[in-house]
Amino acid sequence: MGDQISPTSNMAEPQQQHYEEHLDVLTRTGEKTGISKPRGQVHRDGDYHRAVHVWIYSESTAELLVQRRAGCKDPLLGKWDISSAGHVSAGESSLSSARRELEEELGIRLPNDAFELLFVFVQELKDGTFINNEYDDVYLVTTLEPIPFEAFTLQESAVSAVRYIPIDEYKSALARRDEQYVPCEVDGQYGQLFTIIEERYKENIESRSLSLQKQINRYAAIHLEPELMGLSEGDKEALVYILKASMVMDDIFYEQTWDSNPALKDWLKENSTASSASRLKWLYYSINKSPWSSLDENKAFLTTADSAVKLLPDATRPVSGWKGLEYKAAFPVIKPPGANFYPPDMDKKEFELWKNSLSDAEQKEAIGFFSVIRRHDVDLSSLSNTNGLGLKDPDDLFLVPFSVEYESSLKKTSEHLLKASELSDTSSLKLLLKAKADAFMSNDYYESDIAWMELDSKLDVTIGPYETYEDALFGYKATFEAFVGIRDDTATSQVKLFGDQLQHLERNLPVDDCYKSDSVSAAPIRVIRLLFNAGDVKGPQTVAFNLPNDERIVNQRGTCMVLLKNVSEAKFKHILQPIAEVCIKDEQIQYIDFDSFYTHTICHECCHGIGPHTIVLPDGRQSTVRLELQELHSALEEAKADIVGLWALKYLIDQGLLPKSLLKSMYVSFLAGCFRSIRFGLEEAHGKGQALQFNWLREKGAFVLHSDGTFSVDFTKVEEAVEGLSREILTIQAKGDKVSAELLLKRYASMTQPLKDALEKLENVQVPVDIAPVFTVANSILQKTA
Repeated sequence: MGDQISPTSNMAEPQQQHYEEHLDVLTRTGEKTGISKPRGQVHRDGDYHRAVHVWIYSESTAELLVQRRAGCKDPLLGKWDISSAGHVSAGESSLSSARRELEEELGIRLPNDAFELLFVFVQELKDGTFINNEYDDVYLVTTLEPIPFEAFTLQESAVSAVRYIPIDEYKSALARRDEQYVPCEVDGQYGQLFTIIEERYKENIESRSLSLQKQINRYAAIHLEPELMGLSEGDKEALVYILKASMVMDDIFYEQTWDSNPALKDWLKENSTASSASRLKWLYYSINKSPWSSLDENKAFLTTADSAVKLLPDATRPVSGWKGLEYKAAFPVIKPPGANFYPPDMDKKEFELWKNSLSDAEQKEAIGFFSVIRRHDVDLSSLSNTNGLGLKDPDDLFLVPFSVEYESSLKKTSEHLLKASELSDTSSLKLLLKAKADAFMSNDYYESDIAWMELDSKLDVTIGPYETYEDALFGYKATFEAFVGIRDDTATSQVKLFGDQLQHLERNLPVDDCYKSDSVSAAPIRVIRLLFNAGDVKGPQTVAFNLPNDERIVNQRGTCMVLLKNVSEAKFKHILQPIAEVCIKDEQIQYIDFDSFYTHTICHECCHGIGPHTIVLPDGRQSTVRLELQELHSALEEAKADIVGLWALKYLIDQGLLPKSLLKSMYVSFLAGCFRSIRFGLEEAHGKGQALQFNWLREKGAFVLHSDGTFSVDFTKVEEAVEGLSREILTIQAKGDKVSAELLLKRYASMTQPLKDALEKLENVQVPVDIAPVFTVANSILQKTA
C-alpha cells in the first residue's frame, strides 16, 4: 500500500470558532441564487450547495494520493479519502476553493492551470435531519512524480496522514467496500475518475496515430497563390508589415480560446519532432488552434497527459535534493463555453448578479464585444487560518478592456500597421491602417470599422476583433482575426446588384411589416482572392464574411461583404462536387454548378445585413437580437442568412434581376451544401444552423430521401418551405424570443438518422470535409523579410 506521513506541523486551531461557515445556496440545476446561509442551515434545509474534490495523480507511478481523515471528521474518522476536499464558501469560486483547500490541508500551493475539472458529481443524501444536496466539482492535479512525503505540511484538524496508492488497487478496494476507505460507488457516476485516467494512459500509440491521421485527412491541403499584379510599389512594401501584424492575431486568438492554450501550443511545437505521434498532434492542433476538434463537436483530441510540463520549485515545503513539483498544465475535457473571456468557474447566474450591480455604462461594457471578465486573484495565505469563511469581496468579478488584456500584442500590431500606413500609397488603405492601429490602443473600433467599410484598394485588409462564435456562454465577446487578399475587380463589379437590392429585399421579407426597417443601406461588396488569414480562422474555412457586427454601424451604415472567391472555388471543386455525386439523386446532379453555389454565398452574406438587428421588446425596451438570444444568436443568425438568402434568390429571379435558369440549380446546390456544412459539427454555428434548415425542409417534403440513400428537391414544395422557415426565424429574432429560439433549435438542429447515414457514406468514400489553406505567396514574402 506504500509509505505514509503523519502531521509534522503544529498549526493553530481556527480563532473564529463562533463564526459558522456560510455557503452559497444553489438552484436545483446548480446555479447561484444570490442567497448564502450558514453551513448548518444549508444541511438542515437541504439546500443545494457546492464543494470541491481535488485528486493528485502521479503519472510515472500511476498512483493517487489519499489522505486519512482526522479524528474530528466524524463519522468517517481514520478512513482514507480524497487527496483534498471541502466546501466552496460563500462569495468564493470553485477553483479558488480547490486551491485553498489543497494548501490548507496538505501545504501544496498550485496555480489555476494545475487543476483539471474532470466532471461535476451531484450528491443527494439524507441521514435524519442532515441533508446533503451537493454539487462536487471534481478536479485532477497531474504530477510527473510522487511528491516526497517530507514536502507536505498537513493540517492537524483535518488530516492525520497521506499516502500514495496504485489507482487499480484503490479502485479494487472501493469496489469490495474495504472499510479502510471512505465508500465510493466506482460503477456509478464517480467512476468517471478512474475511467478517464485509465483511458488516458492505456491508449495504444499506433491506434491513436491512425485516428489523428484520419482526422487530419478530412482537410484537403490547398495552395492559395493569388497574383500580386496590380499592387503599387508602396502597397507591396506595406504588405510585409500587414502580414506581420496579421500574424499577431494568431497569438491573441490562442490566448482568447483558453488561458493555457499558448503554453500548450509552444509545447506541442517544440516536441513535434520527437515522434510520428507528436508530429500528428502538432499538425491537427495547428488546424484547430486548440486541443478541441472543430469537426467532432469540439471533442478533445488531446488530454492533460499530452500537455506542457511546468516546474514549481516553491509549491511545497523545500526538500533537500528535490528540484520541486513538476505538473502537467491541465486543460478541461470539455471546451470552456466562455473560452478565456470569463473566469472558468463563473456561471451565468453569477455574471448576471454581478452585471446588475454595475452602472449603466459598466453594464454596456460588460456585455460588449471588446472586454474580458476577470476574477480578483486570491491570496491563499490570507485564507489559511479562516476555516474557509469566504472572506473574499463579493464583488469578485471585474472588467478588463482588450487594449489592457492584450496590450503587448496589440502594441506590436499597432506598430506594424502604422509602418504599413506610412509605406502605402493608396489613400483609403493608409486611412484604414492608421485607424486600426489607433483602435487597438484605444479599444474604440468605431472609426476604424467605418474606414474598413470605405476601403477602396487593390490590397484588401480586414483585421481586428469581430466574430463572437467562441463565446458559447453568451455570444458577447469578439475574437481577433485577419484576412489579407487581392481584390478581384471584375468579380466585384459583377456582384454590385446584390448590395443595391438590400432595401427592396428588406421591404419584401416574409415577416410582418412592423418588424421591417426603412433604412437599410446598400451593402458594399468586395470580392478578393485570399492571400493570408490568421486568428479566428480555425477548422473549417469561411468563404465570405459580412461585417462589422457593431449594431450602431449596422443601423447607420449597413454592412460590408467580402467574398473569398478562390476559397469558394476550392471548396466547390474538392468538396461540394464529390458530395453531390454521393448524396444527390442522379437526375438532379446536373443542377450542381459553381455559379449557384457562389451566388447563394453572396446572398447569404447580404442577408446578414437585413432583417431584425436593433429591436423593441414587448415591454418597450430597446435591445438587439444578439443580446436577447445570447448563446443561441450565432446559430440562428447563420440559419437566417442561409434560408433568407435562398428566399432572396427566388425574389430576385421573380423580379427579372437573375436568370430563371438559376432556379433549380440554386435549390439542388443548396441541398448538397447542407451536407457540407453539417459535417462541421453541430457545436459549430454554421453546422447547427444548417441542420435546422435541412430537417425543417425535409419535414415539409421539400427534400426527399430515396431508397438508395440519395436526396432530391421537390420543386413543388421547396418555395413554400423556404418562406415558412424564413418567417419563423425572422419573427423569433424580431421578438427577441429566446424561448422560441431554443425550442426551434432543439427540435430541428439535431443529427437525424438520414443525416447520419449520409455523413457516414461521405466518410466511407473519404470526401474531404474542408480545406486547409497553404499560403505559398504570403509565406514566401515573410521568409524573405525574416
